[in-house]
Amino acid sequence: MDYKDYYKVLGVKKNASADEIKKAYRKLAVKYHPDKNPGDKVAEEKFKGANEANEVLSDPEKRKKYDELGENWHQYGQYQQYANPNRGGRGGGFSTEDFYGDGSQFSSFFESIFGSGAGFGGARQRSSRPQKGDNQEATITLTLDESFHGASKQVTLNGAKLNLKFKPGTAQGQVLRLKGKGAPGYFGGENGDLLITVNIAPNPRYEVKGNDLYFDQPLDIYTAILGGKITVQGIDKAVTMTIPAGTDSHKTLRLKGMGMPVFGKTDERGDAYVRMVIQVPKHLSAEEKELFTKLAELKK
Repeated sequence: MDYKDYYKVLGVKKNASADEIKKAYRKLAVKYHPDKNPGDKVAEEKFKGANEANEVLSDPEKRKKYDELGENWHQYGQYQQYANPNRGGRGGGFSTEDFYGDGSQFSSFFESIFGSGAGFGGARQRSSRPQKGDNQEATITLTLDESFHGASKQVTLNGAKLNLKFKPGTAQGQVLRLKGKGAPGYFGGENGDLLITVNIAPNPRYEVKGNDLYFDQPLDIYTAILGGKITVQGIDKAVTMTIPAGTDSHKTLRLKGMGMPVFGKTDERGDAYVRMVIQVPKHLSAEEKELFTKLAELKK
């Protein structure tokens, strides 16, 4: 009986983290699941191999024992059999036959180290009853405009094309759950769900905080001093805004109801907060310089 390199089976390094092992296992389980490969003996063996490797490497105690024994597993297996001749058979503990009928879920290599009852516990592959498949996760990026207006997206996941619809006001970090679009179920169980987390791409003009928008607005020095009306371009339309006389640079003014839509509410929006950025005139004419000089002298 040959030594089984479980790290090689899952395609991970020996120092792989628990998350890396989990992801590698899920990928193989989806690829070689019997429901997706009916009658394919090669896929069936790879699926069993991935289950067995995950059984060991996902369990800290089993992984530690496996790493310590390494290729000296055979000596340990002989010792176990000598110390406990009933272990692994029907006379002592549990057998994989109790759960799988033919006792073929785990290899003789596995049972030489851990015993035939070692797989009994809480892992999904240890019960032949129908069980729901694992949930899977994905991320999708929307532009701010798509977040504002809502959007339809077509994505390909696990070889399947999915049509996704996002409502207006879909926010950063929001999760869309697609029932039954995750990993295949076990032993005829229903599929898991697909959880899609939304990422909103940064926008060069607008910053989003909750349902509110923040952005800068250039303001000429004359309107800042004297006051007046300016046109401000919001995310969906231009509006006229009244600027009070004596407005300082970086003063923030509010535009009520000009922010992002509130998710799930068609008639409710956040506010827009507009920060005034005063622009100093450049390339002054001789006459303009003379006038500014006179103004400066009047302030002395």
